[in-house]
Amino acid sequence: MNRKNLNVIKIPKILKEKLSNKKINQLFNDFKKNFDIHEKFIVAVSGGPDSLALAFLTKIYSIQNKIICKYFIVDHKLREESTEEAKKVKKILKKLNINSEILTWYGTKPTKNIQSIARKKRYDLLFSKCKQLKINNLVIGHHQDDLFENFFIRMLRGSGLKGLVSLEKKTTFNEINLIRPLLKFNKKDLEFISNHVFRFFIKDPSNKDIKYTRIRIRRLIEELKDNGLDKAKLFLTLKNLKKSNQALSFYVEKNKKLNTFFHEDKKELVLNKNFFNHPYEVIFRSISDCIRLVGNKYHAVRGKKIDYILEKIRQNSLKKETLGGCLIKKVNQTVIIVKEC
Repeated sequence: MNRKNLNVIKIPKILKEKLSNKKINQLFNDFKKNFDIHEKFIVAVSGGPDSLALAFLTKIYSIQNKIICKYFIVDHKLREESTEEAKKVKKILKKLNINSEILTWYGTKPTKNIQSIARKKRYDLLFSKCKQLKINNLVIGHHQDDLFENFFIRMLRGSGLKGLVSLEKKTTFNEINLIRPLLKFNKKDLEFISNHVFRFFIKDPSNKDIKYTRIRIRRLIEELKDNGLDKAKLFLTLKNLKKSNQALSFYVEKNKKLNTFFHEDKKELVLNKNFFNHPYEVIFRSISDCIRLVGNKYHAVRGKKIDYILEKIRQNSLKKETLGGCLIKKVNQTVIIVKEC
């Protein structure tokens, strides 16, 4: 008996039965080609169809490849029913041999910018768990529809090239890899998996609330699709933009490598004068990365604030500014970034 057959036998009966569906088996084979992880990982589960499909696919993958994986459900407590929903998702997962833990966001809840703040809190909880368990891979369920929605949202905000293609298959922050293996999967296929495997998924009422930008964008995309929008061509556009972004990123990394120095004793990052002898976008991204690194923040600071700092440097009028948890100051021909106390 070959190794492949041995691996299949080890899959619990209830999971193997679900995998025997022809369409789901094909989707799993597509998933395997995209995932390619060979060390421990954590999976974030919300209870929506995309994350439940991800839970199933990663569970099969982890068994076949003998990899430890952990599953976590975040209860934001933004709705009265959220705790019961989290418990129900945990119970549903358990029925398919998927053990999970609920992470709860306690404290005062926002009245404005709710989705953005909730997203940040979710990542804070998940990153903290990664650090605690010493697991460097966090897997989340962003899919193709999220990719398109993000593109239009960033376009409305006036984002540059990096912002337009910000949903990458893998990004790294503070030694944690944020992995999105479903970016080539459409939502309908993920709903099919969730319905067939779990016969369940949570319908978040906020997904119909047009006060949220993402929901208005979602409706706009549907209208554009009805009027001839070809998602395959949009995906190709994003692919081409990513290639351009990769070329620009090469020069950003080169600039940081050659023109920055971290002073261990003083715990400060020093940018020499050559750091600023590049096209504006290279300088902008370079200093943005530096601020995020020193400030130890997941999200980069707003572009307007970076523009303000760079203009001060250009005019030689920078003395001391605080931004992104950092103190930024000009000393002779260098700029120094140190974590704010």
